Amino acid sequence: MSMIRDLRAVVRPSRVSLRKSSSTDYDTTRAPGTPSAVVDCAIYRDGARLQTAQPLTPHEAMRQVRRDGGFVWIGLHEPTEAEFSGIASEFGLHPLAVEDAVQAHQRPKLERYDDSLFTVFKTIHYVEHDELTANSEIVETGEVMCFTGRDFFITVRHGGQGSLRALRHRLQDDPELLAKGPSAVLHAIADHVVDGYIAVADAVQDDIDEVETEVFSPGRKGTPRGTDAGRIYQLKREVLEFKRAVSPLLRPMQLLSERPMRLIDPDIQKYFRDVADHLARVQEQVIGFDELLNSILQANLAQASVAQNEDMRKITSWAAIIAVPTMVCGVYGMNFEYMPELHWRYGYPVIMMITGVICLGIHRTLKRNGWL
Repeated sequence: MSMIRDLRAVVRPSRVSLRKSSSTDYDTTRAPGTPSAVVDCAIYRDGARLQTAQPLTPHEAMRQVRRDGGFVWIGLHEPTEAEFSGIASEFGLHPLAVEDAVQAHQRPKLERYDDSLFTVFKTIHYVEHDELTANSEIVETGEVMCFTGRDFFITVRHGGQGSLRALRHRLQDDPELLAKGPSAVLHAIADHVVDGYIAVADAVQDDIDEVETEVFSPGRKGTPRGTDAGRIYQLKREVLEFKRAVSPLLRPMQLLSERPMRLIDPDIQKYFRDVADHLARVQEQVIGFDELLNSILQANLAQASVAQNEDMRKITSWAAIIAVPTMVCGVYGMNFEYMPELHWRYGYPVIMMITGVICLGIHRTLKRNGWL
């Protein structure tokens, strides 16, 4: 039971504040002034990180692991094909998985090869903004690709978000969990990514609530009708991007939780069910977001249509009122010599009074019927 509590405490990174580490804590392979794809390379034996006098190369780390046991965890950030080819050869990674890891822009998935598992996660980061506009970027995506072997774990990260440094710190603080091997790291990363989805879903919900409130609130004076349509459409596009990250990942998580796999420790496998459950909940939220935004967009367009109809009714009403004096003026502007009341002393005021009464009667009738 203590391991269960430790496992739950370690793999909940997005729900607690994390301490930031210095930039040199674990960048052991990055030479000063020399860019390197390898962010970290470490050996773990009996759940503890093996301390070395000099930074290890992936080749040296793997040689020690094969000689003395344990597993190696290598973290890379946007490696080129040339940078990754040596590591792929050293660990015997499948060429198709290597190609996907280098090129990125992959769909979340789980692929099984003879001696390794290849897992693709899409990370989602919520972009803070002061005001939601038709051009606001709501979510930013990245990718984390994981190679899980018997004695190695390799992460390839693409994008500026989704750093695993804090997660590595927490795992290193729990030797009992890390002693379970690479499958414990895979579970921790999966749960870390899904917890990120939950946090983003809550933030997106706030944006949708804000738009919904404004759409159904009384029209603001001086605000053009239909201005919310662009914001709603932008939200729909961002939710679609969110959905593309969440939905394809559900099946891989179900496979990891339900199907026995040689590379997944049985004590760890059951906890993938928890990840799958959380992911299913997020998927339901995202689908609900999409449907709700459809309803909000339709309501916004319906309101714009109703407002246009009201404007047309008002214009028609005033046109009907103006038609009365126009007709009278047209009749008396025909310049016939013999016309009733043309030379009558009270003709003009009488005609003006009759015209005003008719216009007033039409106005009252239209007002009573809701046209004005």
